[in-house]
Amino acid sequence: MWTPVGRGRWHGRALTVWAAAAAHRGLLEPRPTMTREAAVKSRTLDRLYSSADRKEKIDLSRFSVENIRNFSIIAHVDHGKSTLADRLLELTGTIDKTKNNKQVLDKLQVERERGITVKAQTASLFYNCEGKQYLLNLIDTPGHVDFSYEVSRSLSACQGVLLVVDANEGIQAQTVANFFLAFEAQLSIIPVINKVDLKNADPERVEKQIEKVFDIPSDECIKISAKLGTNVERVLQAVIERIPPPKVHRKNPLKALVFDSTFDQYRGVIANVALFDGVVSKGDKIVSAHTKKTYEVNEVGVLNPNEQPTHKLYAGQVGYLIAGMKDVTEAQIGDTLYLHKQPVEPLPGFKSAKPMVFAGMYPIDQSEYNNLKSAVEKLTINDSSVTVHRDSSLALGAGWRLGFLGLLHMEVFNQRLEQEYNASVILTTPTVPYKAVLSSAKLIKEYREKEITIINPAQFPEKSKVTEYLEPVVLGTIITPDEYTGKVMMLCQARRAVQKNMMYIDQNRVMLKYLFPLNEIVVDFYDSLKSLSSGYASFDYEDAGYQTAELVKMDILLNGNPVEELVTIVHKDKAHSVGKAICERLKESLPRQLFEIAIQAAVGSKIIARETVKAYRKNVLAKCYGGDITRKMKLLKRQAEGKKKLRKIGNIEVPKDAFIKVLRTQCDK
Repeated sequence: MWTPVGRGRWHGRALTVWAAAAAHRGLLEPRPTMTREAAVKSRTLDRLYSSADRKEKIDLSRFSVENIRNFSIIAHVDHGKSTLADRLLELTGTIDKTKNNKQVLDKLQVERERGITVKAQTASLFYNCEGKQYLLNLIDTPGHVDFSYEVSRSLSACQGVLLVVDANEGIQAQTVANFFLAFEAQLSIIPVINKVDLKNADPERVEKQIEKVFDIPSDECIKISAKLGTNVERVLQAVIERIPPPKVHRKNPLKALVFDSTFDQYRGVIANVALFDGVVSKGDKIVSAHTKKTYEVNEVGVLNPNEQPTHKLYAGQVGYLIAGMKDVTEAQIGDTLYLHKQPVEPLPGFKSAKPMVFAGMYPIDQSEYNNLKSAVEKLTINDSSVTVHRDSSLALGAGWRLGFLGLLHMEVFNQRLEQEYNASVILTTPTVPYKAVLSSAKLIKEYREKEITIINPAQFPEKSKVTEYLEPVVLGTIITPDEYTGKVMMLCQARRAVQKNMMYIDQNRVMLKYLFPLNEIVVDFYDSLKSLSSGYASFDYEDAGYQTAELVKMDILLNGNPVEELVTIVHKDKAHSVGKAICERLKESLPRQLFEIAIQAAVGSKIIARETVKAYRKNVLAKCYGGDITRKMKLLKRQAEGKKKLRKIGNIEVPKDAFIKVLRTQCDK
């Protein structure tokens, strides 16, 4: 507890933020009887709210627009983006050179555990070249296809990119996808060939691949080893020479784009902004173009790579801004911020992310629903590509139907919920969004549109109500060594894929393009591709719209009663194999009863697969020692009649853990 100097006492256990800040400035003096818990709280708040005062603020006004470069690092998974970022941070003196500098910009626990980048991270570097001081704003981006939305958002704040390619593996599928993202955004592209120190490295071969696939002259490639720091200085010089400064006007009114945001439980929303016009400083009143709400700026600064407060942020610079946004819905990614009473034309923002995979999420215990709701809201502000719809289930209770960009995205989201918010959840098998074209005017009036999207299989309309069903398709790019081409083609054909193109990118590597139904690749295609190509093939896909398909709704029946949670949508040709697999998993999960349980997969009224859980049986013949056979037959017949009667009146209560086992993704098996 705290006592104000020369006044009465503060009552109550909780310390307010004002009290902690006032104590720091000497307005309050601690009482000798202060509890240990209160002292810890005081020190925590003291550290948080006065950190800005203790740091020496950087003056960004000395960097003219001509001396600013904004660039991203893009590459396939594990080609050395984060390692190159570490070397650039060391070379510019942003961090000290130590052996512990590994994935410095990967701040999430899930990123360090998996060795992948999940969130794009920003760092401002100060670099002296030919007597001039430059401000380089670097954004390290993810390499996996599921996080391509992060990449496209990061590119909006840049004028150029470093395209990193592994000297050993060469061009991979995500390298091609990221190149075209940068190309479409009309950014300057600097090709960097990394890992030239490896024994099997062949940079000359990779140069030819880059020239053939991307039409970039081989003499523009920079050969480096990010691990050893070889030739990394040339990368910084190329950034200054080849990437243009941002085209902005500092005298115009403020126009800032929110390209990312994080949530801090003490300070609210921390928005990452790129300034296109004007200046913003602490104390300014700003307005959100999306919500039209007005906020007062509490702090502005740059990420260096940790938060470094500054007096002002100027047009052309990338930094962070804290303005007391407390609600997660207030910080829309792609929003434009402008000064109060100085409205501007909002920036175009971003295309909203299109979910490719949907899964049900439920709390393990319904009493945890509100805590989980709060955790999901806070995590979706940090990962705006996740879509959330309320949902409920008879067996699993209240929950949500979440939309993700892919399976890895779903796994990472789940892992972050557990690690950052200590929330345990049940995730159901992922499904994809189907469409149905309605047949009658009455139904169109009821649904208010002719083409409806189905994200929950239980809401799949009957065949009599629709003229056709549509399933999502993607254009997949596979790059593989040519000795595996036959196996890869067979795998693609088994997944109902249609070949669109085939091209040799060098003497022993092939690039295949296929049109895939999304539901065929969403769960285990990537694993199958890696295993049959000994890990050498790479895969990437992009949305290609919808196509007509023969889809059926498959019900799972327990003793003739349908189970709503286990309804699935499948292609007509795959119905039998999928139905049999679910029945077998359910047979392993369901506890035995005193009567027989028939587990059936049905399409309409036709049963396509069946498994039986045998009943517990008492040995009614135990007391018969010899004797006439008719006596034994009579006892067995009476038992059979009893079982038949039990089966009619007995309800099957499917336990929650059985649902969890069946609904868990097949990857967990």
